[in-house]
Amino acid sequence: MDSSQYAELFLTESREHVSAINHSLLELERGAGGTEPVGSIFRSVHTIKGMSATMGYTAVATLSHELETLLDGVRRGVRIVDATLMELLFQSADVLENAIEGAVQGRVDAHDVGPIVARLRAEGVRGEEVARRSTGAFTAVEDAWTMSAPRGDGMLVRVRLVQGTPLKAVRAFIVVQTAKSLGEVTVTSPALDALQADDFDHEFALRLVTSRSLADVEAVLRKAGDVDDVRVGEDEAPQVVQRQTIEFNVAELAGLMDEVPASVAVPTAQPGVRQQRSVRIDLRRLDNLMNLIGELVITRGRLNQLAGTSDDPALVEAVGQTSRLVADLQDEIMTSRMVPVWQVFYRFPRLVRDAARSVEKEVVFAIEGKEVELDRSMLEEVGDPIVHLLRNAVDHGIEQPAERVAKGKPAAGRLTLSALRDRSAVAIRVSDDGRGIDRAKVLSRAQENGLIDATKTELSDDELVKLIARAGFSTAEKVTDLSGRGVGVDAVYNRVRSLGGSVDIRSVQGEGTTVTLRLPLTLAIVRSLLARIGDETYAVPMTHVSETVELRPAIVRSLQGREVLMLRDEVLPLVRLRQIVEFSGEPARGREQVIVVELAERRAALVVDALIGQQEIVVKQFDGVQDARALFGGATILGDGAPALILDVSSLL
Repeated sequence: MDSSQYAELFLTESREHVSAINHSLLELERGAGGTEPVGSIFRSVHTIKGMSATMGYTAVATLSHELETLLDGVRRGVRIVDATLMELLFQSADVLENAIEGAVQGRVDAHDVGPIVARLRAEGVRGEEVARRSTGAFTAVEDAWTMSAPRGDGMLVRVRLVQGTPLKAVRAFIVVQTAKSLGEVTVTSPALDALQADDFDHEFALRLVTSRSLADVEAVLRKAGDVDDVRVGEDEAPQVVQRQTIEFNVAELAGLMDEVPASVAVPTAQPGVRQQRSVRIDLRRLDNLMNLIGELVITRGRLNQLAGTSDDPALVEAVGQTSRLVADLQDEIMTSRMVPVWQVFYRFPRLVRDAARSVEKEVVFAIEGKEVELDRSMLEEVGDPIVHLLRNAVDHGIEQPAERVAKGKPAAGRLTLSALRDRSAVAIRVSDDGRGIDRAKVLSRAQENGLIDATKTELSDDELVKLIARAGFSTAEKVTDLSGRGVGVDAVYNRVRSLGGSVDIRSVQGEGTTVTLRLPLTLAIVRSLLARIGDETYAVPMTHVSETVELRPAIVRSLQGREVLMLRDEVLPLVRLRQIVEFSGEPARGREQVIVVELAERRAALVVDALIGQQEIVVKQFDGVQDARALFGGATILGDGAPALILDVSSLL
C-alpha cells in the first residue's frame, strides 16, 4: 500500500488531535474539569499513535506510545500532576506536533524525538516505582480501557460510551438495564450510585450472569445507544510490548483500501442509523471553484450589458434567469468556503500562556465569538497579525503583577480575543486591561526620529496609528523574545491592508488598549459602488458606503482652511477623488456626487464626477508601485472588459 496518498488526511486529523491536546493541557494546568482533561489527552494521543503506526511514521508512534504510558500513570493516580509534569507534557505536545509535520514531509526520524522519549520513559518508570512501593504491585491496564475489573460472579463486560455523550449517566443506566434484561447484573464498576451521579469517565464495567453467548451480549449492548465499544470476556494474559517497534498489517489495510471505490462510498442505510452528511474536500478544489465563479461573474456582467442593448425579450429573459442562477451558485460556493474562526483561534491560548510565562506575567485569556465565520483563505491570512497583537499585548500592554496590584488592579491581566459580524465584514478585536499606549513616549520617540514636527504637543488617534504602524518604530527600551524590534504593528497594518481590511487602535493610558481588525468576509468577490472620474472607473466596497448625496454649493463650507460637508448637522471632511488620483482630464460636467464613506467611527465625504451603480466585482490582487500611496486595495475587470481600481477606504480617512 502506498500510504502517501493518505498523508494529507493523517495530517488533518492529527492537527485536530494536537489542538485538543493543547486545549486539555491548559485546562489541566488550571485545575479545571477534574480528571476529564487527562482522559481527553490520553484518547487523542492514543488515536495519533494508532494512525501513525498505520502510516509507518515510527518516530511519531514511538513518541505517542511513551506519552500515552505516562498519561496512563496519571489516570491511575500513580503520578500526581505538578509543575514539572506539566512542563514535560507541554514540551511533549510541541515535539509531537513538529514530529507529525516532519513525518508527513519525510524529514523526521527516531533521533529527532529521542531526547523527549527518554524523558517520558524515565518519568513513567519513576511513577510506576512509586506506585509499586505504595501498593506492592503494578496495576494491569489494558490499552485504553482503564477501569478496574469488578470482582463478582458472571462474565466481565466492559462498556465505553461515545466521547461527549450528553447525559452519560442516563446512558449508562440504560446500558445496565439492558444488561439486566439478559440476566443478573451482580456488580458494576464504578458502583451504581457513582454511575447515576455521573462520576465516571465514559467507561464502566459490570459482571453479568446469563445463559446468552458472549457475542449475543455484545450485540445487544451495542444497540443501547451512544455506545462506542463493548468488550465481553475476561482479560487476556499480558503481552510483552516491544518499546521500539509497533507492528501493523499493511497487507490487510491495503486490501481494505483497494476495495473502496474512487468515489465516496456510502453505506446502505439501515433503520435508526443516520447517514454521513458531510465529506472531506481538497481545499484546492474550493479554490478552483472560487476562481471559476469569479470568471463567471465577470461574464455575467458582460451578458447583462449586451442584453441591455437588445430588443429580443426572449434573450433578455434568458440572460436574467442565467444571472439569478449564477448568483445562487455564487452564494453556495462562498458559503461552502466559510469556516468558523475557532479553527485559527484554537492555537492562541497556548501561545498566550507561553508568552506570559516567558515574561513572568499572569494573564487570563478569553476568546469570544468563536463561531463567527470567515472565508477560509482570509482566515489563513489573518492568523499572523493576531499573533503579533497578542504578543505585543502580553509584553507591552499588561503590567507585571506587582505593578498591577500597586495600581489597584488584579494581579492577573485580562486579554480578550473576540470576533463579531459587522454588516458584510468581520471585526476581530484584541483588548487588554494593561497600561495603555504612552502617547507622550510615542510623541517623544517620533520627534527624536524626525517623524513629526518638534513643536507638536499631542497626538490624535489617527496620528498615533500611523506612527506606531511605521516600519521599525518602537518605544521599547530593549528587545525581548516577544517584541521590541518595531515589526509588530507594522506587520499587522500591512497585512490587513493587503487583505482589503483596516486597523483601528483605541488606547486609554492606564486602562488598556483595543486593536480592531475589520476584514471583508471574502477576498474574492465583493459588492461595490462604481464611480467615475473623467473616463476612469473606480470601485468603492459597499462595506464602507453609508449613503450617497448630490453635491450642492449650499452644503459645502470651509473650516480652518479645509473644505467640509454639512450633512444633517454633521460636519464631514470633503475628499475630492479627482485631486487624490491627480486626474488631469476635463473637469466634470454636471453636478458632482458625494459618497459618504465610513470606517469604524470615522466618516468622510468622497466627491466623484458621477455614480454608475452597484455591482459585484471580482477582486484581483496586485503589487503597488514602490513608494506610491497605498490608495488602492486591488483591481477588477468590468463587464465591458475594462479594468477598474478598488479604493482602499482606510487610506482616505
